[in-house]
Amino acid sequence: MKKTLRIAALLLILLFPFTDALSCTSGIITGRLTKDGRPLLFKHRDTGEMNNRVEFFQGSRYNFLALVDSPSEGSVAWSGSNIAGFCIINTASYNLKDDDIDASLMDLEGVLMYKALGVCSNLKDFENFLDTLTRPMGVEANFGVIDAEGGAAYYEVNNHSWKKFDVNDPAVAPEGYYIVTNFSFSGREDEGMGYIRNANANHILKEGIKKEKIDPQWIYNNISRSFYHSQLKIDLKRDKVTPDGWFIDQDFIPRKISSASLVFQGVKKGEDPSMTIMWTVLGYPPVGVAVPVIMKFADHAPSYILKSENSMNAELCDLALNAKSDIFPIKRGNGSKYLNFGLLFNKKGTGYTQKLSKAENYIFKVFNDNIDSWRKDKNLTPQALDHYYQEYHSIIKNAYQNIGK
Repeated sequence: MKKTLRIAALLLILLFPFTDALSCTSGIITGRLTKDGRPLLFKHRDTGEMNNRVEFFQGSRYNFLALVDSPSEGSVAWSGSNIAGFCIINTASYNLKDDDIDASLMDLEGVLMYKALGVCSNLKDFENFLDTLTRPMGVEANFGVIDAEGGAAYYEVNNHSWKKFDVNDPAVAPEGYYIVTNFSFSGREDEGMGYIRNANANHILKEGIKKEKIDPQWIYNNISRSFYHSQLKIDLKRDKVTPDGWFIDQDFIPRKISSASLVFQGVKKGEDPSMTIMWTVLGYPPVGVAVPVIMKFADHAPSYILKSENSMNAELCDLALNAKSDIFPIKRGNGSKYLNFGLLFNKKGTGYTQKLSKAENYIFKVFNDNIDSWRKDKNLTPQALDHYYQEYHSIIKNAYQNIGK
């Protein structure tokens, strides 16, 4: 009875209006915690543009793949990896700006990452790159970076300066991982956003590494599709909090404004940097399906995560957003804040996430069964991968056709 009253009281609090800040949840997991000993960099993107896709770019030094807003055709990247194994993501910070630069000159994080992907091969390159940028830089952000030389760090950057947090340093990341949301640790205390999501992800990882090693699939299932709430001390996957499966969408890691989730699987020091893998989920991650791209063949990424022939959108994103419309079906008033969680997960195993997981499980199994030999095969061709990409496509389309049935 007390638990019911406590939940009811918390739900009443949540009913008050709240804003959808543009924000993300991200992290670096060092190789000592992963199944294959390779580092992982992830970004769960929250933004105002739900249509996201992947695009191939020819940089001045390195070619690269990047996540972009589908309507955009400019030189902007919202995370990405290049063939040198340099991977970068960002999260907005709301407590780091130390000047009164006009807002029209800000929000250039995507431009910065686009430029960095074309010229940087490692952390040192990125640091030199930051030092040479014209001030003010037009950013207030945290940038997460891994490289093919074992480097792993976050950079808290404002218009005039930057500070590095080396995730390989036990003093910075004693447990071997580092979570960043929408505040900077060197910024103004208690300002910023994403504190509850940061606590969510830290709790999930802390408990997870006690039981098993981490891989990209684990991140998707346990972070980007988590419904654990550290403030309410509930997990919607475990606790029955409402009789019909509805809940309010606030401060979970996946939110209505979540548009993509990427996991960059790095290489061990001395390995071919171009064997870095970019795992991509487009659309609302709880109803998205992960697809891998090996950076060696960045110019031959699966067509269904790229711009379509007849649209600026990616086919995979369209499929996920169509499914998402069922999860957030109420359009009038504050109804859009309500999440039909029972349609994602239920005891019968017929939830959208549960059904789509079968397709994703297959993709991970087939890819993981082959990746070790592909890393050794210097004769691997994009044509050889096309067979797998086509098979993934067929399985994914079939999975979406069968959800809700």
